[in-house]
Order: sequence, then structure tokens, then C-alpha cells
Amino acid sequence: MGSLLGVFLGFLGRQAAWTLCGGVLVGLALPDLAALARPLLAPSVGLILTATLLRVDWSAMAEISRRPALVGGLVLWCMLASPIAAWFLVGLLPLPDSLATAIVLMAAAPPILGATGLAFVLGLDGALAAVAGIVSTLAAPFSVPVLALALLGLNLEIALSEFMLRLALVIGGAAGLALAIKRLAGADWLRARARQVDGLFVLLMLVFAVAIMDGVSEVILSNPGHAALWLGAAFIANPALQALGALAFSGLGRRRALTVGLLSGNCNMGVLLAVLPPGGNFDIVLFFALAQLPMFMLPAIMTPAYRRILGNTGERQLSDQ
Repeated sequence: MGSLLGVFLGFLGRQAAWTLCGGVLVGLALPDLAALARPLLAPSVGLILTATLLRVDWSAMAEISRRPALVGGLVLWCMLASPIAAWFLVGLLPLPDSLATAIVLMAAAPPILGATGLAFVLGLDGALAAVAGIVSTLAAPFSVPVLALALLGLNLEIALSEFMLRLALVIGGAAGLALAIKRLAGADWLRARARQVDGLFVLLMLVFAVAIMDGVSEVILSNPGHAALWLGAAFIANPALQALGALAFSGLGRRRALTVGLLSGNCNMGVLLAVLPPGGNFDIVLFFALAQLPMFMLPAIMTPAYRRILGNTGERQLSDQ
């Protein structure tokens, strides 16, 4: 049984991008399964972070953490400059107010905690993604309410202490579990099973993808034209933010610049869903749900582009993982 599980996880790890791409569609095609998986949404977030921390080189994370200018610049980009750029750009377009608001809020959210795993799948800098993602997430309770009020006139009444406690439990719990597994299994054992760890990350991401689609199919069927516009905007906003981030940090080299782009476009809107006032604008909630589709589908679609941009270095990174 253990051997079969290893083979299965190894297959998922090798086919990570396309598995995630198809997995998010399962939640739409099987709404009953999405409803059944809904209670697993919150636990899957912490376990996704655990799997990514098992994969990342902690010494590389420590090295990046000792470069405060780099980390600070990335966090300022993700949490301040990127949403301001999004606010400026949507202001130039004839978009419905609720859609423009949703795009700016998406850009203001921290990167998804699973971005580190996606970075490994795409051959990017997982250590950089982990450090920048965690620090940005910790900064979110301070930056998001200020930007929402200043740019959009929205008052997000975040209970700061409760929010920070929840983040500490998720991040601290995941780090503690990953550290315990690393010490029990050993770094060499985990390194030899890198593909299986990638497969575990993919499996947990699939649980999250299916669970977050609960209720979305019904909305799409009831108002397909409206949903299509919101979905189209999501598929434009995500790569546009990625391109902005990559261009802004092009001086770091292709691999790290693309890593910043990945963080910029794949934002943790679940954090905002937790603090939006009850009975708020449903169009914003709809956009946040539909924006999960490009997050799960674009890695597969863009993998050939990543390979071409990274060249031989990218091929080696992909084959070594």
C-alpha cells in the first residue's frame, strides 16, 4: 500500500501543473463534492503550507531572511505598490465599480501560501516565495484595511488581535509540523522523495480547489453572462499582475523576477473573505471565487513559457525537483 501511495504521489508531482488545472474544474463539475469538501477548506491551507515547508531548503530561506532590503522590497511591492498600480490601471478602464473594487482588493491581498509549492512546480525560487509570502501574510492585517479605505473608501473592520492569532496558528502550526517531520524523517530521506512531497502538495491543493468551488456552479448557471465577464477579468488580472511584478524586479534575474510575478498575481483572497462585512457586495465574493480558476489553471498553461524564458537553467531546475 505504501509503495502504491508513493507511486501515486510521484505521478501527481510529475504532472502537478495539469493535475491542478483539471482539479479546479472538478469542483465546478461536481458541486455535491465541492459541498462535501467545504469543511476541509481551512485545514487544507495549513497542510499545504506544511507540505511546501517540507520541500523548501530552510537554509536558503534563512539566507534570504538575512537580506532585509530584498525581503522588505518584495513585501512593499506585494502589499503596497501592486494594489496601487492595480487601482491606477482599473481607473483607466470602463469597468463596473464592483469589478474594479474586487480587482484592487485582490491585488492588496497577500500571496497565497501555496505559492511556494507552485514555485517548485514551475522551477522558480521556492525559498524566496516562502519568505516573501509568509512576511506579506503577516503584514496583511496592517496594510489591507488602510489601502481599502484610502483607495476604495471601504472600511474593513479587522479584529487585529484575532486575525494575527489565526495567522500565527496556521503558520506556526505548519512550521512546527514540518520541522518535526524533517527531524524524524531526515533531510536526505525527504530529498530523495521530492517528487512525492510535490505530489502531496498537489493533492492538498486539489482538496482546497474543490472545496472553494462550493456554490460557484449555481451562480454560473443562473447568470452565465455576468459570470463570464467576471471570469474573463480574472484571467486578465492575474497574468497582468504577474507581468508587472516580474518587470518591477527584473534586476534580480529571470528566475527570481518570475517568482515575484507569481507572488504578485496569485493572491490569497480567502483572507479577505474572512473579514468582509456580512451581506457585502456579492459581486466581489463572486470574483474572488472565480479568480481561483486562473490561479490553478495558468501554471499548466504557462509552463512552456516559463521553460523558454528560463532556458537551460529552468530545465535543470524543473528536472531536479
